[in-house]
Amino acid sequence: MSKLYRIGIIGCGGIANGKHLPSLSKLENVELVAFCDIVEERAAEAKKQYGSADAEIYTDYQELLKDETLDIVHVLTPNISHAEISIAALEAGKHVMCEKPMAKTAAEAQLMLEAAERTGKKLTIGYNNRFRQDSMYLKQLCEAGELGSIYFAKAHAIRRRAVPTWGVFLDEEKQGGGPLIDIGTHALDLTLWMMDNYQPKVVLGTTHHELSQRENAANAWGPWDPQKFSVEDSAFGMIVMENGATIMLESSWALNSLDVDEAKCSLSGTEAGADMKNGLRINGEKFSRLYTNEIELSSGGVDFYEGQSENAPDVEMRKWIEAIDKDLEPVVTPKQALVVSQILEAIYESAHTGKAVYFNN
Repeated sequence: MSKLYRIGIIGCGGIANGKHLPSLSKLENVELVAFCDIVEERAAEAKKQYGSADAEIYTDYQELLKDETLDIVHVLTPNISHAEISIAALEAGKHVMCEKPMAKTAAEAQLMLEAAERTGKKLTIGYNNRFRQDSMYLKQLCEAGELGSIYFAKAHAIRRRAVPTWGVFLDEEKQGGGPLIDIGTHALDLTLWMMDNYQPKVVLGTTHHELSQRENAANAWGPWDPQKFSVEDSAFGMIVMENGATIMLESSWALNSLDVDEAKCSLSGTEAGADMKNGLRINGEKFSRLYTNEIELSSGGVDFYEGQSENAPDVEMRKWIEAIDKDLEPVVTPKQALVVSQILEAIYESAHTGKAVYFNN
């Protein structure tokens, strides 16, 4: 690669330290030179652990964007500010990776797409589950036509009791929703990508607040505060595409179910089916007999994956920088991410009105 890319981080909280910074720091052709957070101590700690010697610290993202030497900005803030900051960064001449979901609302996501097209800068969204070994292999199968035409799918994002109790996850105003927009978005993105189908026709959805008001509830991160739990605890949707294909989306942070899966999908095509429920399994019929094949993924040979030490976020960051360096389309395009946001918003709207939401494609 021909250039050393200077990167600024806006939002130095959990997703920055858990995913972006560790993976970016492994790349030889990037330099982490600017850190911004409304809590100055978080920015300072991120600089200390991952920054260059001369890295700058900010509490105002607009000041960070004035640095004309920055090539790339990662927007890792609550959903409510994704669009505002991403658009400002694009207009300041930076390439932008924004964490999922693309924005709090579909209208804001549309503005982000328009800003990327207007400025000519690259924009991608942090759907890192596309870069898992099982996801990449299944995508290859789908592209090769091994499943045929995929006409039924399930997008799985079910937690039994794993409500995030920190930050603003439970704040509807800042996040736009709960498990649907938080983890359901990953499952839906994965499913649409496998199907290569981004033309929804109609959506019917429900949201539930059945367990959110329980006191002293069992939970992976300790009991939640019912007074702060303003988002749904579970949400479900049926999406019918223009070509008749149907997707069932299930999401929860708290649900009385043992059928727990997150960021996975099940696909049914005319030639074969596939699921990620217990490893990656392919099923179908051959010579008048049914078969189930379990794919061995530990031996390498998957696109975007170069050895067992490279996890999904590492691959995600590497491919993102390569897209900029080689002027390629990002693996996750803003047009694809916009459709995810549009469908999620339609599920919320349908749940609120009790009516199906139709798209005008």
